[in-house]
Amino acid sequence: MDRRRPLIITIVAAVLAVAIGIVLSYVIHWFPPQAATQAHRTDELYHVLVIATIPIFVLVTTVVLYCAWQFHMKPGEELKDGPPIHGNTRLEVFWTVIPAALLLGMLSYSFVVLHENEKRPAREIAIGVTAQQFAWTFQYPPSVTGGAPLQTHELYLPENESIEFDLHSKDVIHAFWIPAFRLQEDVVPGITTHYRATPDRLGTYPIVCNLLCGLGHSLMRSAVHVLRPAQFQQWLKSSSSSGAGGTAGGGATTASAASGAGTALRAAAE
Repeated sequence: MDRRRPLIITIVAAVLAVAIGIVLSYVIHWFPPQAATQAHRTDELYHVLVIATIPIFVLVTTVVLYCAWQFHMKPGEELKDGPPIHGNTRLEVFWTVIPAALLLGMLSYSFVVLHENEKRPAREIAIGVTAQQFAWTFQYPPSVTGGAPLQTHELYLPENESIEFDLHSKDVIHAFWIPAFRLQEDVVPGITTHYRATPDRLGTYPIVCNLLCGLGHSLMRSAVHVLRPAQFQQWLKSSSSSGAGGTAGGGATTASAASGAGTALRAAAE
């Protein structure tokens, strides 16, 4: 019994460590609020990966610590060598097949989540996103506004509507990241990349450039405002009418008017 006691203590400690690790992964709020349907799936994937990887981490760490504890060199054994071991085919097959199966399972589930996040719905709104050092601008085409195109410096989206973002860069590589949506896409000069999200929570959330793009990288931020569909249509109407008739500086005038209309609309909703 005395010889088995260290092993029993080690196994109990490992089981407790696994349980504590999994509980902490749920109790601690690691991420910002979920504001898109894609965020719910991404967080579920995160928890599945945590549940799968914490036991593996604890197992490897426990074996290393247990071996160092029980089989370390004792005084007077400096010149001794351990017994020669040719190999253990059964053990080698075990530690090859099991990790391979786990990796394939996690890879398959990750692919399912990615496929669901990128699935094109029957109806969606297309919005342009332009990145440049060090600002974001957003373009609403006539198909969205119902009239003249609209450009803003902050993003306004309707709740529960699928949005496809067409991403362009005027200079260097940026990364369009909305943490509350749990999605990120590189914005690369010379090509158009795409990003799809369905906002499902009202509120205002940060937009961040998540790739180092120059000295002003940390200042390259904006905000996305998720509105009720009726409020979104009202904002489009107010912004378009406020920006109509602009002259040479019409783009900047329209963006400022859109921002002012959005601020007034949010204040009225509160």
